[in-house]
Amino acid sequence: MKVISDLNQAALVDRSLAAVWHPCTQMKQHESFPLVAITKGKGAWLYDENGNALLDAISSWWTNLFGHSNTRINHAITEQLEKIEHVMLAGFTHPPVVELSEKLSALTKHHLGHVFYASDGASAVEIALKMSHHYWQLNSKPQKKKFVCVENGYHGETLGALAVTDVAIFREAYGSLLQDVYTVTSPDARKAKVGETADDVAKHAAKQLEELFAKEHQQIAAFIVEPLVQCAGQMAMHSPEYLRLVRELCNRYEVHLIADEIAVGCGRSGKFFACEHAGIWPDFLTLSKGISGGYLPLSLCLTTDQIYQAFYGDQTSQGFLHSHSYTGNPLACAAALACLEIFESENVLEKNVERSQDLANAFTWAKLDPRIEHWRQQGMILAFDVKNNCLKNPKTFARTMFANSLEAAVLIRPIGNTIYVMPPYILSSEETMQLGKAVQLALEKTLV
Repeated sequence: MKVISDLNQAALVDRSLAAVWHPCTQMKQHESFPLVAITKGKGAWLYDENGNALLDAISSWWTNLFGHSNTRINHAITEQLEKIEHVMLAGFTHPPVVELSEKLSALTKHHLGHVFYASDGASAVEIALKMSHHYWQLNSKPQKKKFVCVENGYHGETLGALAVTDVAIFREAYGSLLQDVYTVTSPDARKAKVGETADDVAKHAAKQLEELFAKEHQQIAAFIVEPLVQCAGQMAMHSPEYLRLVRELCNRYEVHLIADEIAVGCGRSGKFFACEHAGIWPDFLTLSKGISGGYLPLSLCLTTDQIYQAFYGDQTSQGFLHSHSYTGNPLACAAALACLEIFESENVLEKNVERSQDLANAFTWAKLDPRIEHWRQQGMILAFDVKNNCLKNPKTFARTMFANSLEAAVLIRPIGNTIYVMPPYILSSEETMQLGKAVQLALEKTLV
């Protein structure tokens, strides 16, 4: 009864500000920039406490693939709930985790045949880094301990993942806690000079990596990359040629390749795995976000049989002694299985070709706007940059654009001067056009 009484006494936003420390936020900004209280979601739409609708154009931080309150995913979770909600995966197993692991391996054509589970994306990256480090402890003299990451890359905010992240705003406060790593230039296609192509930029970037490997490969354990799109890095996109070149270099110099597909996997790029665009497979592949359809925390690291076998032996210390309490949670696995069934039964990847064209058509105006540059798209991710000389206040542009978008009934979250959309895979052509017009309206208001 006290909860009901409290609901009547205080607005949800006020209670949240008093009790919740919100992520990726300077909380003082909410003195002038109010929180939005969401009480319902259906399809591509979110509804606030007053019943106002917002088109969820960023899939709730890139997680929601098939809409909020999806009937098939709801049913899968409810059905699993009646069987077993959770059991530890150490010494036990259960049908959803076995079936999900088998299906994921099959999607890699069994190049990656073993799956280790966690909850959030950063945890999956930690697993990949630790596995690589431990593998070389077991198989290398001298031991290979260093990691290489890409300029402007993002892999999470736990300490291992943050060490291979090159976004200053996340790293600066914690630099003294982090392992030293090598950072190489990004293959960001926006770097192309006059007459150059995205492939040229990729080759230049790969050449720098080759020079580093040639000099330091005996101490380098792994190279980590976000295939095709550096999402938190202002949606920087690169050519698949970079992945092909990197795979060859990792083979030549015996360095593990970690593909962080947490944001770009599960169909975002146009194929289920972004690495498929380059025709390569990494040694480790991490997934999270969309794998459970945005329903439940689930992440995983796929790896090869060669790496798995290196840990297989009589000594306990040789095993990969890493764990999470909710590893392989049956409810989360059931949600993921429902998502994979939707991909298959509804030909999602094929239909997304049309949806991505709808997205391009909805933002044709941005190609023609002289205040905008670097219009780019990879599958169901579309982005463009507002020119710096058109910004009244670069420091507040993203926040102001976000607020004006909410007024236009669309949820987007710009990164610096980059505006992007990454909607669920369920938008109608009409909703997609509505999205494009709403963003245009919000931008006009922001740049006035």
